[in-house]
Amino acid sequence: MISLLKRLGAFGLLCGVFIIELVKASVDVTVAVLSNKQKLKPAIVAVPLDLRTDMGITTLANIVSLTPGTTSLHISDDRKTLYVHVLDRESDEDVIRSIKDTFETRVRAVERPAPSQTVTKKGAVA
Repeated sequence: MISLLKRLGAFGLLCGVFIIELVKASVDVTVAVLSNKQKLKPAIVAVPLDLRTDMGITTLANIVSLTPGTTSLHISDDRKTLYVHVLDRESDEDVIRSIKDTFETRVRAVERPAPSQTVTKKGAVA
């Protein structure tokens, strides 16, 4: 029961962080579009994943796609890399750190199985 409450709390935190990042990214994209900035640096960045479940990877990819200025393009066949298109970036490391620190760690907290449960090879909870 405590694990469920922790996961629900982690989900609430993920939602709150997403809303904050959504507003920040919306402002950034609006400024980029309305300003006369000619030096946007679009790029495709390979983000290494620590997530291993379909739910976790899909959730992260959807959150990235819902955030203005970023789009999830592809997940590698080995499910270890998410390819993301970004509208403007200073460096690949900044994009990777931002996605991992802001979203991936919180998605991982939501998807973590309860300590009394075990995960089988196929990711099913036994």
